Amino acid sequence: MKLLLDTHAWLWFHLGDNKLSPAAKENILDPANAKFVSPASFWEISIKISLGKYALNIPYAQFMNDSIAGHGFQILELAPRHTELLSTLPFLTIGGNPHRDPFDRLLISQALIDGMEIVTKDEKFSAYAVSTIW
Repeated sequence: MKLLLDTHAWLWFHLGDNKLSPAAKENILDPANAKFVSPASFWEISIKISLGKYALNIPYAQFMNDSIAGHGFQILELAPRHTELLSTLPFLTIGGNPHRDPFDRLLISQALIDGMEIVTKDEKFSAYAVSTIW
């Protein structure tokens, strides 16, 4: 199975945070599964750092290396095929509001195009035709 980790799932796994569900952790640890992180997550983390909403206790480059290569994750390339779907992905109404989160929408597009399951706690993903694990 191919897994695409949502930003929070990736961070919680790397940090050993108990917010990560047992099923998510089990699937991430399963050597039979290929695990990917998206450039959308790099973007999200770096924006949160620049806004003061997130802080690292080590240099950014070291954190990225430790949390990607250190766990054997692969980087899912961002390609025109992903943004082509993104350009037509509907803004579904979830909880009375259209789902406009650009990071989520890109992850959804990547997962749909590449046949991946997204590891996420975010229930908004289920409104789209994408498989999730939590």
